[in-house]
Amino acid sequence: LRPADLPASYAEAVARWRTPAEVNAWIGARFEYDLPRAMKLSENQRALGPRVQIHEPQAFFDRPAGVCVDVARFAVETLRAVAPAAHAAYVMIEFDPTVIAGNTLRRHWVVQFEQAGQLYFFADSKRPGHVAGPYASTGQFIDDYAVYRQRRIVAFRTLPSFERQLKQKAPRVPRDEGT
Repeated sequence: LRPADLPASYAEAVARWRTPAEVNAWIGARFEYDLPRAMKLSENQRALGPRVQIHEPQAFFDRPAGVCVDVARFAVETLRAVAPAAHAAYVMIEFDPTVIAGNTLRRHWVVQFEQAGQLYFFADSKRPGHVAGPYASTGQFIDDYAVYRQRRIVAFRTLPSFERQLKQKAPRVPRDEGT
């Protein structure tokens, strides 16, 4: 994208964009990886201090630097606004852990969307501007992604939100005393 083609504001982007390709082109042209932020979000650092907030789409648009979950949140929430039929969802990938500067990193986030009955994956901080697909299943993408990243993936989940879902306690069911 040429600078003249880029929307001047997030509101203008949401008003103008209609496809995953448009969101992806902006990410490819603007996203910058923020390694110090990645360290703050590592397993070691998260346990030490206050919770690091994931950038809201408006803030990310204004300063498009961050980590995988920041770009994923921007892509999911923006796609849900401009192309709801794409059914954007988060894919949380758990790798075998790696340690960088004493910080343990294992989770990675990308975005899945549907088009013409197929699945596509994008908003990957490791390759901004790239769309992987089509795939018939998330599992097929995961197999290819493990090869691309040259890291073993131990688990993955397709999720409606990047936020950790608190487990609900099962309701108490009275037991029959006679059984």
